[in-house]
Amino acid sequence: MKDIIGILDSGVGGISVLRRAVQLLPNENFLFYGDNANAPYGPRSLEEIRILSRQATDYLLERDVKALVIACNTITSAYAETLRAEVSIPVIGMEPAVKPASLARSGGKILALATRATLSLERFSRLMEHYGEGVIPLEGKGLVELVEAGRANSPEARAALAAIFEPYLDQQIDGIVLGCTHYPFLRRQIEAFFPKAQIFDGLDGTARQLKRRLEDAGLLTEQNVPGRVIFESSGGADMLELMRELLTAEL
Repeated sequence: MKDIIGILDSGVGGISVLRRAVQLLPNENFLFYGDNANAPYGPRSLEEIRILSRQATDYLLERDVKALVIACNTITSAYAETLRAEVSIPVIGMEPAVKPASLARSGGKILALATRATLSLERFSRLMEHYGEGVIPLEGKGLVELVEAGRANSPEARAALAAIFEPYLDQQIDGIVLGCTHYPFLRRQIEAFFPKAQIFDGLDGTARQLKRRLEDAGLLTEQNVPGRVIFESSGGADMLELMRELLTAEL
């Protein structure tokens, strides 16, 4: 029987999803693949994103994974529906947590932080049509690159966030949607700007959906020992070291 779950991201951000999945399913085996050599995907054209997404998902499918988690909002938006039509294993994607943030709003604004590609694609547009009242989409310009460089807690990261958030510092901000899996690694920096705002990242929901899909398909592991986590990257050994650090980093 297939015994490993594949988790995919354009870089290291999806480790924020991997962390929750390991906590919820500690006996499962996981293979995390980051396409760091081509990160970030967000500024790329839709055609480029789809080509890279196919190459990355093919890499994991060739490893005979029993389920595939697309731990990237951009790849989910650009490629998940195509992939689901082509494979028989469970495919779990990401979605910016605009709905729960909107439902929790109490008169203030919601800042939806995501990559340029995620904000421009149809999936996000549909969310905004249904739950967009009071939601302000914001491109997280430069943030993915900082996390990929291991500088999530650096002065440069604070400066990048300050440039993004400056127009909203004097407004009532009820919630902040972290619409990219890299952004939870910036959580403490973000909370410093808006200490009263609730953070919505969608990580728990994705991990729970993975568990449900495995249960429904009869694919949960039968082993009663802790599973293993394997890291692989198109970006070389330095990225593997960063991945291991982020798996245990404080968020």
